[in-house]
Amino acid sequence: MKIGRISVSTPDGETTRVVAVEPEQDRVIDLARAYALVLRRGGATAERARAVSLALFPGSLSTGISAGDAFLARANEALSAADDAAIAIGDVSWRAAIDPPVIRDGLTFGTHIENYFKNVVHDKPVREVYQRPGFFKGNTATIYGHNQEVPYPSISEKLDYELEIGYIVGKPGRNLTPDDALGHVFGITIFNDWSLRDVQALEGPIGMGAQHSKDFAYGIGPWITTLDEINSIEGLAGQVRVNGEVRSETRVENFVYTPAELVAYVSLYGQLQAGDLIGSGTMGFGAGVEIGRFIEPGDEVELALEGIGTLRNRVASQKETTDWWPAPRPYPFEDGE
Repeated sequence: MKIGRISVSTPDGETTRVVAVEPEQDRVIDLARAYALVLRRGGATAERARAVSLALFPGSLSTGISAGDAFLARANEALSAADDAAIAIGDVSWRAAIDPPVIRDGLTFGTHIENYFKNVVHDKPVREVYQRPGFFKGNTATIYGHNQEVPYPSISEKLDYELEIGYIVGKPGRNLTPDDALGHVFGITIFNDWSLRDVQALEGPIGMGAQHSKDFAYGIGPWITTLDEINSIEGLAGQVRVNGEVRSETRVENFVYTPAELVAYVSLYGQLQAGDLIGSGTMGFGAGVEIGRFIEPGDEVELALEGIGTLRNRVASQKETTDWWPAPRPYPFEDGE
């Protein structure tokens, strides 16, 4: 099943609804509305049917899938009323496919690692990236869905996209092993780890990880494909297009660490929660920094991944500015000390 989130208008203002996506029929199914219809047909009152269906399919998909196997079981039941709860895809206003409690982004593809260090660091990769599948944590308040406009911060001249797989956690877990890790994954989506490459170069030496170079925007969508529809994550084909021009073709291959190893590693000494998003790291040639081409204001970026679809975002035509920026402080050490 393909699951996404859309914005709909109500008398109380806009609200987010969880939908089943049927691209082949060019429609989505409002699961709360459909399940309420199923309950009504079984004799439930309108008020009770609405309350139960919204409890099962709230606007927060993270909350919804925390019900475990019951979520997909009830979603499949809801599809019996699909024709009466359908919306044409062309009429949909998308939101990020998941509202993750935590975003973690890994580094697992050997081709991207080699390209990044060659083009940015001008050296071979550091040994540490082969010793463990490192990851950083991202801002969950700046997530963007399919067709939503992404800001371009004025502190950068090198805005970059990154085509990644987003592994969506379905079941809580701690101290997992690779043998059982994928059993905790609900499905996969496209994850765009938008990056400001020139800002990233300044933040790196601080030793605190990514800050403004990443946290201004994360793209998630267009929807999530459950793992039962994916024969194998390995080998999936991807493509990057900017303003309709194909910038790169890529494939899920050349793992330094496999998806199962990354998910298991993230769980060690910590806790996975339903709805958490774990980024795979960038697929080989899935970022502009690997080919020496960046994004300009107003550009439209499309990231496509086999088995899921295409995540499309337009970058704002005007750069975002702020009223304040910290002034550099004097360096308190003489050169050579």
